[in-house]
Amino acid sequence: MKYLLGIDLGTSGTKTVLFDENGTAVCSKTIEYPLYQPQNGWAEQDPLDWWNASKDGIKYVVTESGVDPKEIAGLGISGQMHGLVMLDKDGNVLRRSIIWCDQRTAKEVEQMNRVVGEKRLIEITANPALTGFTAAKILWVQNNEPEIYEKCAHILLPKDYVRYMLTGEFATEVSDAAGMQLMDIPNRCWSDEILEAFHIDKSLLAKIYESPDVTGTVHAKAAELTGLAEGTVVVGGAGDNAAAAVGTGIVREGKAFTTIGTSGVVYAVSDKVSIDPKGRVHTLCASVPGKWTVMSCTQGAGLSLKWLRDTCCKQEVEEAQKQGVDPYIIMDKLAEQVKPGAGGLLYLPYLMGERSPHPDPDCRGVFFGLSAMHDRSNMIRAVLEGVVYSQLECVDVFRDMGVNINDMMACGGGGRSPLWRQMLADMYGIPVSTIQADEGPALGVAILAGVGAGLYPSVEEACDKLIKKNKTQEPIKENHDAYMGYYELYKKLYCDLKEDFKTLSALDK
Repeated sequence: MKYLLGIDLGTSGTKTVLFDENGTAVCSKTIEYPLYQPQNGWAEQDPLDWWNASKDGIKYVVTESGVDPKEIAGLGISGQMHGLVMLDKDGNVLRRSIIWCDQRTAKEVEQMNRVVGEKRLIEITANPALTGFTAAKILWVQNNEPEIYEKCAHILLPKDYVRYMLTGEFATEVSDAAGMQLMDIPNRCWSDEILEAFHIDKSLLAKIYESPDVTGTVHAKAAELTGLAEGTVVVGGAGDNAAAAVGTGIVREGKAFTTIGTSGVVYAVSDKVSIDPKGRVHTLCASVPGKWTVMSCTQGAGLSLKWLRDTCCKQEVEEAQKQGVDPYIIMDKLAEQVKPGAGGLLYLPYLMGERSPHPDPDCRGVFFGLSAMHDRSNMIRAVLEGVVYSQLECVDVFRDMGVNINDMMACGGGGRSPLWRQMLADMYGIPVSTIQADEGPALGVAILAGVGAGLYPSVEEACDKLIKKNKTQEPIKENHDAYMGYYELYKKLYCDLKEDFKTLSALDK
């Protein structure tokens, strides 16, 4: 029996999972680490924390499983995207990493648009200038810490720093590098035009591989620290969402997943590059060679339901404690008593501004149509529906781009709700399924490692073998028809309120 390692480097911690060649999890370990916020809106982490969590996680699963390290055929790493890791010529970390959620780079975004132009930037990098992407962070260091930038010899992404510590290689791969805003996305390579415009020497950047490609092997020192065998294959791996796509079998055109966590993500695969000229959704390289992805991110998905629970549903929380169940189960039961349309109550889930399909930091949450006949059951139903309307609006952008979806997987905490999954199926008008084993990104990069190590012939064939659906919910036509009238009004409300949101934002300062 051969085994594969998947490392999922997240924001709160790193999860290391050992799988057998059939995709069954044998042993796992999660190790947490801190987030530093030296100023409001800033977010940093220490790359050595990531390495220590990965090193100790590997050591734990290898030791506890009792598996012969020589039977571990390969290793893949998934990582939080967009973080900036800067090393000197000796490979030492120069400063804490500025990570994905840091918002200090507004001036640098303006600089990017001024120097390259908004239209040209989207044409090359497939995305508008964003504070969260890596390019703006590099420019911030250029502008604010020139003495550090002067010493910089290598720029890496978070997971690629762990790769360097394991193998000594400076390497990255297309799915994660695509989120740096330095790549020519249609051609899957660094963009000379962008690098020259931003005065970034290409020698600072790692070599780009496809996600299942072998990027190096575990060296002697790392083998001693982790318990792995020297020479163990390390493949490209993937950014977190791209890895989750492989781990849920989203590797062919027509397939997609919807994740309802704090935020909401719809992620679809396409055989051709398709870019939204308005920048409403992101286009990136897929972790499947020769494919691309289109991805949306809405800010206040599961967050909206959590806000409602904490603000208005004390009674349901107390009842859940009595029954020993999750409060969301009680809230779902209430919402089930209300027909589609929530009794004429609509909710716009813009609690944190919005990213997709309305890049608008000023928009805010709205209950529209509230009347004395409504109670908490209507409000819960309206929030659930409003979150799904927001996902459908993103899917409609995908469809306008020629990226059609006929098979949807549901993931994240929201994916565990049968009611929410049925709403997704009804509004999308397509089946929505869950998978039997939900190891997400860690399984995804383990599969990529299996392809690189020769255990599977391709990513697609590996997923066909290893990923099995659990439950599937079919769309109910009468529900779909009932939702569509409300959906048209939902879309109109943002347009009607757009300028009012800006007025409110100015008044609130």
